Amino acid sequence: MVFLSRALMVLFAAVALPTSALAAQDSGERAYFRAVAGFFRVPETEIAILGHGGDVPPDEIPVVLFMARRGGVSAEAVVALRESGRTWTELAQRFGVGANALHVPMRDPAATGMLAPVYERFRVTPVDQWSAMLLEGGEIVALVNVRVLSQALGVEPDQVAERTGTTATFVELYAQFLR
Repeated sequence: MVFLSRALMVLFAAVALPTSALAAQDSGERAYFRAVAGFFRVPETEIAILGHGGDVPPDEIPVVLFMARRGGVSAEAVVALRESGRTWTELAQRFGVGANALHVPMRDPAATGMLAPVYERFRVTPVDQWSAMLLEGGEIVALVNVRVLSQALGVEPDQVAERTGTTATFVELYAQFLR
């Protein structure tokens, strides 16, 4: 009987842990979506709709909204272009979103985590040529998220940038800052 009750407790723990981990992940994602909605001043329902289909990873929803706003198009149009196979680099060019629009000023550009190579390119490129710099998709996603998260958290962009690459997603990074 003792063995059976221990086995049931182990089984219950094995089932409960993933559920609580999923709940924590879901809670972190909701908090991230609230932060994104606040930054772009859009209803949380719009963020939920963009994230609902699963076609757009949560980390890219701020980029969808950023590109839509800069390009003067709907977020749905940006999503449709992504779904048709367009890269963030292509969309940035299409909507005239150069590196100058994506640049986030840093106090110490050398301590920018995974963005250090991008900030080195900014450093060696004359400012009047930033608009012609081509950024990779991951760099675009990171720069937009650094901007959004630093403002949402009320911290310097340097604090967010230096921690890029320490988590798998910006949703996890945001949740890490909230702890």
